[in-house]
Amino acid sequence: MLCRRRRVGAAVRWLSRLAPPAPAEADPVVVRVDGSNVARLGKPKPGPRPRQLLSLPPFPGGGDGDPLPGRKAAAPRRVTAVSWVKHYLADVPQEVVQAHFNKRLVYSECSDHEVSVETIKSQKHHLKKIKHNDVMEPGMRIHLPVSVAEGEIKKRYETIPTATLHPNKDEIEYLRRLVIHKDSAILVLNKPPKVPMKGNLPVHNSMDVLAAAALSYGNEEGPKLVHRLDRESSGLLLFGRTKESFTRLHWLFTSVNLAKTNSQVWNAACEAYMQRYWALVIGTPKEREGIISAPLSKVLLDDGKAERVILAHPSGIDGAQEAVTAYRVMGPTIHGCSWIELRPLIGRKHQLRVHCAEALGTPIVGDYKYGWFVHQRWKQNPQPDFEPFTGEPYKLRRPEGLEIQKGSVLSKVPLLHLHCREMVIPNIAKFLSSNGEWHENGAPWSKEKPNLLRFIAPMPAHMKISWNIMSSYLV
Repeated sequence: MLCRRRRVGAAVRWLSRLAPPAPAEADPVVVRVDGSNVARLGKPKPGPRPRQLLSLPPFPGGGDGDPLPGRKAAAPRRVTAVSWVKHYLADVPQEVVQAHFNKRLVYSECSDHEVSVETIKSQKHHLKKIKHNDVMEPGMRIHLPVSVAEGEIKKRYETIPTATLHPNKDEIEYLRRLVIHKDSAILVLNKPPKVPMKGNLPVHNSMDVLAAAALSYGNEEGPKLVHRLDRESSGLLLFGRTKESFTRLHWLFTSVNLAKTNSQVWNAACEAYMQRYWALVIGTPKEREGIISAPLSKVLLDDGKAERVILAHPSGIDGAQEAVTAYRVMGPTIHGCSWIELRPLIGRKHQLRVHCAEALGTPIVGDYKYGWFVHQRWKQNPQPDFEPFTGEPYKLRRPEGLEIQKGSVLSKVPLLHLHCREMVIPNIAKFLSSNGEWHENGAPWSKEKPNLLRFIAPMPAHMKISWNIMSSYLV
């Protein structure tokens, strides 16, 4: 009887057990070796995400002359992709540009397909990799990583050493380092930020006084300013070394038609005159590119001690001045900001700053005069950023050893991010002799000289830091 109960209990215990689950298929073991020759288990780490893309303007081919201004006159020829990139990014070392082509990081886009933020996020863009020897066609656009324009940041000689009416030897050497081009008629230098343009009683270290004292190069009179830049802005600054060159270039900067003569060669060179600015703005314009035609007027504040430029009233009763600016967005929005290219067609005082702040609604970073309230909202409510190809959110990685408390976009009080980067002007030294005589078709001894001169100035330290930060790898 006892034996029978034990058998029944064993049967019950056997029936109450649950069957073990089927063994799951084990993931294959992956062994990866890092740079220090240490073996680790697991899947390999994902590679770096793509960098932000820099958009070049459409290729201006198809004309009768050379599509690359500023070179010696020659018969029209085919222009390759690497030649166009090296021409547009003249301040970038040629080996850096060639390295991007070798790594297949350069893309092309034809004029019939537009690349926008929406098409990039939806991966519906029409970009294809191109080689260095591919021939450029009219209207073709090139996109390449912004890392091509990254450069070393020089920490020395960022500001004028002292503020004296008579520069010492160090100041003269510093000013002459800023000179980009010098000939018998003009002088071009790269103006640093925080240097005033025109001197008065409380200002002694202005650019006109320092240039007259340090950049005369043996002439009786020092060079004279042809145009002006804001105190906080930087970039190309043009001086006239003679009275005749100063007068004609001043007419050119005032109005192209005012500078024209009976010479077809000189008039064609005047038509090619152009200035390009790079600026970092808060937000992104609604349209990727366009032309702003918004007249400006001045208002006096604080009993006439200060003035402010505003958009003029449509009636024109407040003394409006015509102002036209062409703009183009260079890339996607990063850290709530966008890099844009500005080209003043009719220039006025504070035109680019007012057009960006009031016409586009995207004030320039560091412009507290026309974008104070936008700066407050931008610092308090940072906007999320998105990866350019997948649309996933990301955060910026601060490169190691990079100081950000130097007026960059990540500092508490950024400096003005407005830089006159490129300038194309007529080669006035070809038409003007040393004794001041004007030659309509160019001097006989200067036939081999080009009709146009093209200059490119590298960005100042704080804008280079912002560029390097915003072009770092996305993490």
